[in-house]
Amino acid sequence: MEKIASFTIDHIKLEPGIYVSRKDYVGAEVITTFDLRITSPNDEPVMNTAEIHTIEHLGATYLRNSDWKDKVIYFGPMGCRTGFYLLLAGDLASSDIVTLMTEMFEFIRDFRGEVPGASAKDCGNYLDMNLGMANYIADRYLEKTLYGIDGKHLVYPE
Repeated sequence: MEKIASFTIDHIKLEPGIYVSRKDYVGAEVITTFDLRITSPNDEPVMNTAEIHTIEHLGATYLRNSDWKDKVIYFGPMGCRTGFYLLLAGDLASSDIVTLMTEMFEFIRDFRGEVPGASAKDCGNYLDMNLGMANYIADRYLEKTLYGIDGKHLVYPE
């Protein structure tokens, strides 16, 4: 079997950033998949499920209420727990979403109160949430990666 595209990226060289993971075509439409890498793979601790789950709820809520809402296909965690995938309609580059991601992670960093969708009626695992850690991870991603992001962290390493 052929190795899938995401397994061809050198995860030893990969640092936190925003990367175009792939582009797929559905008819004439392009779907761009972004790799929102939050932690350095195989180097830093991975995120726990509770904070990932909280970031997923807050990020999806933010995205689906943003000016980009008509382009949002999917936002969710990577199985390795080092980041998230964001799928958007359109032939896009990483630089196109830096402002969107900065604003989204500022929203997550600053969010207080009841997490949207965190109830037994709305979610299949509503007790597995950690807002404090989600706030912390969002702040860390902003400070270490998004604020002042450069070209090196917008294109996968060779």
